[in-house]
Amino acid sequence: MHLSPDEIIFWQYGVFKLNATIVFTWALMVVLAVGARLITRKLSIGLQRARWQNALEIIVTTIEKQIEEVGLGQPRKYLGFLGTLFLLIATASLSTVIPGYQPPTGSLSTTAALALCVFVAVPAFGIQEQGVGNYLKSYVKPTFIMLPFNIISELSRTLALAVRLFGNMMSGAMIIGILLAITPFLFPIVMTALGLLTGMVQAYIFFILATVYIAAATRVREPKAELEAER
Repeated sequence: MHLSPDEIIFWQYGVFKLNATIVFTWALMVVLAVGARLITRKLSIGLQRARWQNALEIIVTTIEKQIEEVGLGQPRKYLGFLGTLFLLIATASLSTVIPGYQPPTGSLSTTAALALCVFVAVPAFGIQEQGVGNYLKSYVKPTFIMLPFNIISELSRTLALAVRLFGNMMSGAMIIGILLAITPFLFPIVMTALGLLTGMVQAYIFFILATVYIAAATRVREPKAELEAER
């Protein structure tokens, strides 16, 4: 039983290894990219639309609505980043029904990379909205003493994102593996279905947390003139 796709090595030359995490991650990205290209190559604005286009519109509209409800006023601006995060994690979890497939989110390296993307995106969107000066000033508010605590907060929530997703995905794989060894018929099927649900929930949680962090970086630091105008 492999608890992490890192343990599955397909090719190795010295210190260089090609493990299941790398293979399945790239395969997943290719599937998403090709699928998006095939679905969007012949979009229709009329009443007659393909089923795949209808499904895509439902997904995009739902993600936009969730982003807006969290507090981001221009959801289209963040749709590319946040929507991709959600679809990648969700697809990785749903693909576990494929025999031999190991979700790359079961590797700490993958979840750390996803969390690092959020870590970089939060200040990037914040600086884009407020400028470098206004964004950096928030780290020393209300006093300069808060600077180290704000920095620690940025680092700790990034670590929490990575560990949370990794822990939940690995625990699901561990439970299924144990049940396969004890009762190889009924319970693994039930746990696999439960694992699919858990994976979707984890994708949603990761997406919402990333949205909240970006919303905090772009909304809380709005200039006073804009706040007075809104009132």
